[in-house]
Amino acid sequence: MRTLPLFLAAALVWPLASPGALGAEKGDYLVYVGAYTRQKSKGIYVSRLDAATGKLTAPELAAETSNPSFLAVHPNRRLLYAVSETYGAGKEKGGAVSAFSIDAPTGKLTFLNQASSRGAGPCYLVVDKTGRNVLVTNYGSGSVAVLPLEEDGRLREASAFIQHQGSSVNPKRQQGPHAHSVNLSADNRFAVVADLGLDQVLVYRFDAAQGALTAHEPPFAAVKPGSGPRHFAFHPTGKFAYVINELASTVTAFAYDAARGVLQEAQTISTLPADFKGDSTTAEVRAHPSGKFLYGSNRGHDSITVFRIDPRKGTLALVEQVSTQGKAPRNFGIDPTGKWLVAANQNSDNLVVFRIDAQTGRLTPTGQILEVGAPVCVKFVAPK
Repeated sequence: MRTLPLFLAAALVWPLASPGALGAEKGDYLVYVGAYTRQKSKGIYVSRLDAATGKLTAPELAAETSNPSFLAVHPNRRLLYAVSETYGAGKEKGGAVSAFSIDAPTGKLTFLNQASSRGAGPCYLVVDKTGRNVLVTNYGSGSVAVLPLEEDGRLREASAFIQHQGSSVNPKRQQGPHAHSVNLSADNRFAVVADLGLDQVLVYRFDAAQGALTAHEPPFAAVKPGSGPRHFAFHPTGKFAYVINELASTVTAFAYDAARGVLQEAQTISTLPADFKGDSTTAEVRAHPSGKFLYGSNRGHDSITVFRIDPRKGTLALVEQVSTQGKAPRNFGIDPTGKWLVAANQNSDNLVVFRIDAQTGRLTPTGQILEVGAPVCVKFVAPK
């Protein structure tokens, strides 16, 4: 049996900020931004958020790397992992995952190593709660893999790999499987994979010690054909869960049986205004740390939809749709204090900061708009 890595077991004091680094002050959060490496971007960028004021510093390049379209932070806050969303060709077909160490004073990243994601177009990854493994989904080939970690955080070759099979009703987007996200239950026992191509939210049993995924029963929760489930979020209480459906621009709310790892649909609700007639697809979904609100992004309508969560049933009621002041909000992050939301507008090359009303969940722009080329992921690293 694999032992707990030393970098997780050692409860070391790790100061996040030092005076003068990126304007750092006590209580600041590092904010990492993954981006598509096109004309205006070279990789992963870092800013610093003042949790008291919501001020976000100008992004600086933290590490050059190819198409880091999704990021994950290790529980020890010393390591960061990024997909390299590439497709390759021939024998080299597929993407990769890269490991980086975080330099706390500067926010800069040092490359450690890279491992194959075992599929094409990796688009989402998560570090399990013991810090032993990275789980990654491959959108292009429709698969999920587990990459164990060395004691220093470096990636090993995959210890588990599952290839999805099948299709659904949309001939352009669902001709085959497209695993789009993977999330772990609070007890680390189940891995939930939203597959856009299958219209399924699949559940696997996860063994962190062995880095293993095995079939669960029931194996999945289905959504309405043509919905295209994309990203998934557990409610902070662990009683509910949500999947945002890219193609249908809806959110499906589930009751979640944590003991059995079973999802039961409770509601499906639109993310768009009733009178909206244009083309739009959804992207990110996140529950507020308070458990009172759910947020989802719309690309086309270019907004974030705010829902109120019923504390007994987990069902949703519309609060508002707010412009992200940019184009194609691919992703957004909510800081750990629950006060601020940072939206990443992929097609207008900017980040926009919003204040979150603790009572209503409503969003108010702070006036901060910062330039980053093709931003597609936002992750916070909290101070120790």
